[in-house]
Amino acid sequence: MSDRIVLSRRALLTAAAALPLAACDGRRPRGGFLGRMERFNERVQRALFSPDRDAPQLQAREQIRGDFPVYFISMSLPVAPAGWGLRVGGMVARPSKFTLDDLHRMTRTDMRVRHHCVEGWSAVASWHGVQLREIARIVGADPRAEYVEFRSFDSGYYSSWDRESAMHPQSLIAYGRNGGELTQAYGGPARLYGGVKLGYKNVKYLTEVNFLPRNSGGYWENLGYEWYAGT
Repeated sequence: MSDRIVLSRRALLTAAAALPLAACDGRRPRGGFLGRMERFNERVQRALFSPDRDAPQLQAREQIRGDFPVYFISMSLPVAPAGWGLRVGGMVARPSKFTLDDLHRMTRTDMRVRHHCVEGWSAVASWHGVQLREIARIVGADPRAEYVEFRSFDSGYYSSWDRESAMHPQSLIAYGRNGGELTQAYGGPARLYGGVKLGYKNVKYLTEVNFLPRNSGGYWENLGYEWYAGT
């Protein structure tokens, strides 16, 4: 993507954020003026998104001081339910449940990118797992499913993505971090990790992936956070 397009995108988003919010109702973040602006923002960002543009890969020596904070919304660290497996359904030809061993047998993808949080901090880690588009191929995801929903066992935390971002080569069902297994603190046994979205879109403690015809919102998105949240 050219510098000109990047600057245009930033200018558009800044202008949208600066519009008067007198007509907003914070109790209905997806309705009224806020809802209209959210839908406008999604259209603009989807139009500017390039499936061929990767988040920059970083070298092992490139670190940012500090580590990833440990985030979850449950009262205590979430524990995977007995017999955990990743269910994939919705608009698919072959609804499936994948064990961790199943994921390990698939083609592994590694990446090391800078993680961006809406709170303003950044950090670097290495991730490995299975490309989500490989999962989509295996289950026969319907091309008419324009959205992908991700649900967790962390007190029902969830998010949904546009299909283009979900099918990006750097969007993974990650089961490893920094060369080892994905620990419970960082979302194990498996989590969503994508280099093209802000942190709150990367659902940890993953339990379901659903291909859907419409945007289903998300935990933070339903409280007013930006839905598209591309980096």
